[in-house]
Order: sequence, then C-alpha cells, then structure tokens
Amino acid sequence: MDISESSPLEPMKDEPLLQEQHQAQHNVRSLKHLIDIVTGRTLAPAEGEGESGFAENLPYPFLAIVGQMEMKLALLLNLINPSIGGVLLLGPRGTGKSTAARALVHLTPQIKRSLCYYGCSERDIEEQGMDAVCPDCAKRFAEGLPLTHQDDVKLVELPLNAEIEDVVGGLDERAAIHQRMRLRRGILSYADQNTLYVDEVNLLKDEIVNAILDAAAMGIYTVRRGPISATYNARFNLIGSMNPEEGYLRPQIMDRFGLRIMVNGLQEAKQRWEAYQRVIAYKQSPARIITAFAEDTITAREEIQRARELLPEVVIPDGIANLGLTLIHELKIASLRAEITLFEAARAHAAADERRVVVIEDLLTVAPMALRMRQSTQMDAWFNQQHQTDQELAGHLSRLMAEGEDTSP
Repeated sequence: MDISESSPLEPMKDEPLLQEQHQAQHNVRSLKHLIDIVTGRTLAPAEGEGESGFAENLPYPFLAIVGQMEMKLALLLNLINPSIGGVLLLGPRGTGKSTAARALVHLTPQIKRSLCYYGCSERDIEEQGMDAVCPDCAKRFAEGLPLTHQDDVKLVELPLNAEIEDVVGGLDERAAIHQRMRLRRGILSYADQNTLYVDEVNLLKDEIVNAILDAAAMGIYTVRRGPISATYNARFNLIGSMNPEEGYLRPQIMDRFGLRIMVNGLQEAKQRWEAYQRVIAYKQSPARIITAFAEDTITAREEIQRARELLPEVVIPDGIANLGLTLIHELKIASLRAEITLFEAARAHAAADERRVVVIEDLLTVAPMALRMRQSTQMDAWFNQQHQTDQELAGHLSRLMAEGEDTSP
C-alpha cells in the first residue's frame, strides 16, 4: 500500500416536557389514552438516538496530508488490523493529528451494521446460536429477513467535557418523569463498528479513560444502574491524541494504546508551503479538494479492504518471532502488550503489501511505533531494590540455618 503524497433516580427538570405532559392531560381522548400518558408510552424516542455524535462534515482528504509518513502508516495499519490496540498521537498543536484521524472516514470500507437497537447480527447466530439475539431478531431471522445492512463507518468524537454517564450510558431521564427505569446508550455504544477519536486524552478524567480502554480491549461493556443493567457492543477503531505540553498520561493508561506516534511539525520549507496551499484551497472549497483526491482515495480504500481480507492468512515465521522476542527482552519491556502490538502491526504491514508471510522489514518498520515509551526505569529500579532485599533475606536465612545446625544435639 502506497501512502506517499499523491445514579439515583431523580426527577428531570425539563420545563418543555412538563408543559407537554400538562397539555396532554387536558386532551385525553379515552381511559386507555390516559393510561398511556401516565405510563409514558406516548413519549417520543429519546433525543440523541440514531446519528447523534457522528461527524457529518467534509473531512480533509487523508491522502492530501503532506508528510507525516509514520503517522499515516500507523493509522492505516490500525485500520487494517484493530487487534493492534489503537493509536496514540503525541505532538504539539497544529501538526495535523486531529485532521488525520477525522480523514480516516474516507478510507474505511463499508461494514455490516445491525438493524437492531441491541446490535444483533447474523454473525451472533452463526457463532452462538439463536439465544444470542433478541426475540425480535430471532423472528426476523426465521422469516429469512436480514438483521444487518451495508453502511459507512462513521467518526465518533468524544467531547472533552464528557461525563462518565455520557460515555457508558445511564438512566433515561425522559422515562424517569413517569417513574420508569430505562437505560439510554452511551457514546461507546454509538462507537461500535465505527472510529472513536479521543482528542486531548490526557485531559480526561481517569475513570473515563479507563472505561474507554476497557471497552476497546473487551469489545463489550455492561452498564448497571440500580436493579437494571444492559450490555453493549463496543468494537471500535480507537485513536487518541494529546499535546505533551499539557501533561502526560499515567503509565498504565499509556500502556493500553498499541502504536505511539511522535507527530512533529514539518521541517522542510517546501512541504510547509505545499501544506499551506492545500489547506487554503480546502477552506475555499472542501468539495473541490475531496474530488481532486477522490480517485486515489477509492483505490486506497479498496487496498485496505483487500488487506483486511488477507490478514487472517498472514503468518509469522519462527525466526522473525524470535527476533521480535529478543528485541523486547533486550529492551527490558515487561508488558505483554508489546508482543501483541509488535506482531499484529507486522502482520498488518505484510497484508498491506499483499504478502502472507511477515519478513524482517515488516518488523523493522513497525518496531519503533510499537515499542517506544514502553520501558520503565522506575519499575526497573523498584525490581532491583526488591531483588537486593531478597538477597539480604536469603543471606540471613542461610546464616540462621547454619547457626541452628551448630547448636543442634
């Protein structure tokens, strides 16, 4: 693939809804209508369902981004193989991190999206049987009706001011007016089978970051509020970005991201001038720039789809695997996520090159992205200190055992 430039239940304080309910009580047509109003059955669907949270603007074309080859490669590899574990972009402001993440919607092939609110699909039935889907979908499947449809992958952006209930979901306040308990979906649920972009990830609350990373690792998450609970799919392509000037991530959170990319400003004057011209042209007419790169974008999307289909057949020879393991050992990296990211990225790189076998060049290309910032001098010092303590303890035990033998009858 060529990427060179070409909570407790509380009453809701919502005056419009209360006025609507009050007006409805004066227009009751029958006893059944009154019961429907009181029980909340006449409530309209909760706002925010459907397309809420999806960016629908015209993103800057991915292939129009000047330079930043490592960043573009990492994002494409993660698109081919989500098992890499996501991408974290680190760099100063104005270097194209957000632009690149948002531009991926042009390159992602279409996917099969569930027609069901609960995310049921034909694949669930194939893998787990009819009990894996809801009764309505089981009936549809028995009638020969589809449970999914082809749809574009969307970009879901996490707002910086998001609270934990916005992210995972919580009680539906519209239903709470009528003393009913119903859960509403969170951003993570909407991100299922889409791209989730988390800008300024280092400024988010730890509980939110942990929820996102746990859901990304498991592919599902469960929300519990009082006596009710719901489990949602959360299989998304994760991208995070941050400016190190504004603070760092905790080591345990940093470790959860697969590829780590250092995004610096363009160094060559020629590249900066080209980037300026393209940005100005895009601001004047986004559609014109998108059209100019449309043919190359379609070609790249097709190549990504072929790489995805080839990926399950890509293998890592023992010699290449041993080389990667030796490298990780010599770098004294403790986390097993190093192997996962290194080898899955190497497989994606081989698939992008339409090969079924990983070669040493694949490993050399992805190793810096997969292994940087995984060492911990603090943990090394801690383990060394504990090792010294163990040695001292062993010495004292040996001496006491020897003294005990001398005093025995």
